[in-house]
Amino acid sequence: MTTKPLQLAIEKKVKSGQKAFISYIMAGDGGLKAIRKQILFLQNAGVTAIELGIPFTDPVADGPVIEEAGNRALKEGANLKVILDEIASFKEEVQVPLIVMTYLNPILAYGIEKFVAKCEEIGITGLIIPDLPIEEAGLIQEKIKESSVALVQLVSLTSKEDRIKKIVEVAEGFIYAVTVNGITGVRSEFGKSLDEHLHTLKEISSVPVIAGFGISTPEQVEEIGALADGVIVGSAIVKAFHEGNEEFIKDLIPKVKVTE
Repeated sequence: MTTKPLQLAIEKKVKSGQKAFISYIMAGDGGLKAIRKQILFLQNAGVTAIELGIPFTDPVADGPVIEEAGNRALKEGANLKVILDEIASFKEEVQVPLIVMTYLNPILAYGIEKFVAKCEEIGITGLIIPDLPIEEAGLIQEKIKESSVALVQLVSLTSKEDRIKKIVEVAEGFIYAVTVNGITGVRSEFGKSLDEHLHTLKEISSVPVIAGFGISTPEQVEEIGALADGVIVGSAIVKAFHEGNEEFIKDLIPKVKVTE
């Protein structure tokens, strides 16, 4: 199987002795024109990739910060189609991999084949669908296997070993290692089992392992980044953009330390 561009970009970062930093934004929070502004800001700040949340009316995995951002984006008229069209308008300016994080229903409504074609056209290289279990992933995998779009798999702290092995077998791009049980959002601390969980995933995975959910401070970025191939930061970045606190975001990114 050909290695897809998202995985190559992360592996390039890791092989250089650094850790990957993937930032999440809620696309359309602050208006559709904010999408370009936020992507280019993060790109210039040095992120490895950007995860674009698509606002949805029933976001089962989202914590309060991201859910509120999604509601604001919906009020601005944001949905999967208009977000993809907006990205198309400035795609030549984007040099970092873009990952779409959406629930399954918007993709089905858009049309799977049409959605994949649009992703390829505008440079989307990754796809995260939190309500698509591995047992049903073939619905999307069959449509993207010949494309440059990687279907990223999530692995939770409670996933059993046999299930993890099944997920790893079909993993593309990277493994999204969920660091907490429950929804997204800021956490003050993480369980002791996280070290072992990330170590196990790195041992058996042939793709990079990126940790996400609840990582919100420079100290957590540094601490958890040391255990994985990189981190994903969501709620803290969404909150910082909403409050106009871009300096906080700039302070987070360098905390992904160069490997000793």
